[in-house]
Amino acid sequence: MKTTIVNDQQVERAWFVIDAKGKRLGRLSTKVAEILRGKHKPSFSPSVDVGDYVIVINAEKVELTGNKAETKEYFSHSTYAGGGKFLSYSDALDKDGTIPVEHAVKGMLPKNSLGRRMFKKLRVYTGSENPHAAQNPKVLEL
Repeated sequence: MKTTIVNDQQVERAWFVIDAKGKRLGRLSTKVAEILRGKHKPSFSPSVDVGDYVIVINAEKVELTGNKAETKEYFSHSTYAGGGKFLSYSDALDKDGTIPVEHAVKGMLPKNSLGRRMFKKLRVYTGSENPHAAQNPKVLEL
């Protein structure tokens, strides 16, 4: 048996649409990260970006369990002294409904240039419409 290593030219990418309405944030983001990374494919290689594109709609309607909606905070830093900022979950939803999903998925991808390339294949939208009809995305049920 031969082991074949896939390179970027041989990868066939598909488009998937996931409806986040009523889904748990953590379980949704693990599935999205798995698809972005390509772990669902038999040709998976940890050093090659073999993943597919993912469109998440209704991102503002994702659910959290327990009292996380009141206590969850997002931290960012400007790299200047005293430049740390905390943003609560409810403020993040008010500012941009895509922040919680994007933040959760980004945390599950590799922390290097490969992970940044994978993250660019994620499209998150509030509402049920998306502008990617030309890509013929397949609806993925979780």
